[in-house]
Amino acid sequence: MYLKISMSNGKPYLSFVQGYRQNGKVKQKTVEKLGYLEDLEKKYSDPIAHFKQVAKERSKSETCQKTLELNLSAKLPDQAALRKNLGYVVPKSVYSLLGLREYFQKKQRFLNVDYNLNSIFSLLIFNRFLFPSSKKNAFETKNFFFESFDFSLADIYRALDYFAAYSNEIQRHLHSRVCDLIGRNNQLGYYDVTNYYFEIPYEDEDEYDEDGNMIKKGQKKRGPSKEHRKDPIIQMGLLMDSNGIPIAFNTFSGGESEKLSLLPTIRRVKKDFALERIIVVADRGLNTSDNTAFLSGKNHDDMAGNDGYVYGQSVLGADKQFKEWVLNQEDYLIDTEEDKDGNTVSFKHKSRIYAKKIQLKGTDGKRDRTMEIYQKQMVYYSEKYALKQKKDRDKAIAKAKELIANPGKYTRATSIGAAGYVNNIKFSKETGEIPDGLILSLNEAKIKEEEKYDGYYSIVTSEKHLSDTEIRDIYKGLWEIEESFKIIKSEFKARPVYVKKDEHVEAHFLVCFVALVIMRVLEQMLEKKHTVKQIRNSLISYSCSYLEQNYYLFDYRDDVIKSIESVFGFDLSKKIMSQAEIKKILQYKK
Repeated sequence: MYLKISMSNGKPYLSFVQGYRQNGKVKQKTVEKLGYLEDLEKKYSDPIAHFKQVAKERSKSETCQKTLELNLSAKLPDQAALRKNLGYVVPKSVYSLLGLREYFQKKQRFLNVDYNLNSIFSLLIFNRFLFPSSKKNAFETKNFFFESFDFSLADIYRALDYFAAYSNEIQRHLHSRVCDLIGRNNQLGYYDVTNYYFEIPYEDEDEYDEDGNMIKKGQKKRGPSKEHRKDPIIQMGLLMDSNGIPIAFNTFSGGESEKLSLLPTIRRVKKDFALERIIVVADRGLNTSDNTAFLSGKNHDDMAGNDGYVYGQSVLGADKQFKEWVLNQEDYLIDTEEDKDGNTVSFKHKSRIYAKKIQLKGTDGKRDRTMEIYQKQMVYYSEKYALKQKKDRDKAIAKAKELIANPGKYTRATSIGAAGYVNNIKFSKETGEIPDGLILSLNEAKIKEEEKYDGYYSIVTSEKHLSDTEIRDIYKGLWEIEESFKIIKSEFKARPVYVKKDEHVEAHFLVCFVALVIMRVLEQMLEKKHTVKQIRNSLISYSCSYLEQNYYLFDYRDDVIKSIESVFGFDLSKKIMSQAEIKKILQYKK
């Protein structure tokens, strides 16, 4: 605010005026009319000096009341986008804490490109975090944020090639910053694999040299889809720490077995992150002879320096001797614990150190090598788990009975979960349908065999010194990685994948990975008081509408916003904020 001297009726007239910008143009608004200079000279010896000082003091005063005049009959122009989101200041702040802006600034110095890598990457992160969509839509809706994103859609696709090239380096960079910011147990890693589909009708072709040797395997291949789709897929392996924060990821062909993905990932992570030892925690799908042998070796008591594992193990899929040990009720101990709902539940458990013989592949690819490894095997029984297994099986049996009665209604895809309980079932290779004339019946023997093991679950580990409780507690952390995949797929909508080039696919998953790191770090900063869905919903809702004179109206506040204020030091309580105040919030640095 300042003092303005204007002419009115041929005489100097004083007033307080507020300057502001609108659509890039400087405008003025009269805040208070003071009167003619000649009248004011009767009250003040020097009215101009006096009111200049008043204007200066009012401008500095935080309690100075500002008023806006609104034209209640004003209409929106034909093309209007007056609403903006400010919730993105939170992922932007974590982005800053993780040093990503500085990382891309350093890279930019050595590149001869006329677009800003950090600007493009940050837009893709903010978009994926709050309004997940295609790269094209992210570009088209970029004005919903307060940042000035000065690049073209073509620039985004060009930048994806650089992001793919920097992928492993960015993962190392984030690892270092997470260690500084949150802390990380560098010896414990949770690993799992999922896949993502492409809405395309074809697979990628493998590339071969002149001698017929494969030089590059196609990435987008049909394989066992988690969504039971027929589209080509690509697979993603994710390694996570005990806080639920991702450490690293890798992508591989949809036509490869997920069991083969673990070893390359562990080799790379140990090398890139300079880790001496890592204990891999994984679901039973990755519990293979090759993986256990690679991680722990023979694991005799006098062996040191090897890595380790904590794997789930199927009781139903185990050998006869193991099953007999499970059902033998000798040596079981009874314990109680409190579940996530605060209820006290009991379970029984037992364990043993066991010398297990496994078969490994030789140089010719045949499993003709025998190796003896020592592992601690633990089995526990839970009544709650038994009821769940029975409920799931009853549902599948009901579906199997319906299939037997009406086989024409089912195909290979729609009979998943039920076909295993049907004797003599077959499917056409061409159509996936069940051929006519088959005599189908319920597999009563299989049902009876499964019932014996309801409620039992086994965990095996190389860490022979761990107690049963420690083993179970470590393994229970695996739900965090399942939750992470759920966040990527459901909250960040990483599927279907719309980009085609291998480099662009890698960049797409890098963006999803970084968005997940930011979310998990934010959860830790908020002490896990709020769920991912609650955090995203609040930040999406924390948006504003343009009023006049560069002022914006906010209409949302909840407990998540209040938690964010306390952690980041923001004041997000104001109903109306100026653009200058908003820009100050967006310049957050800690």
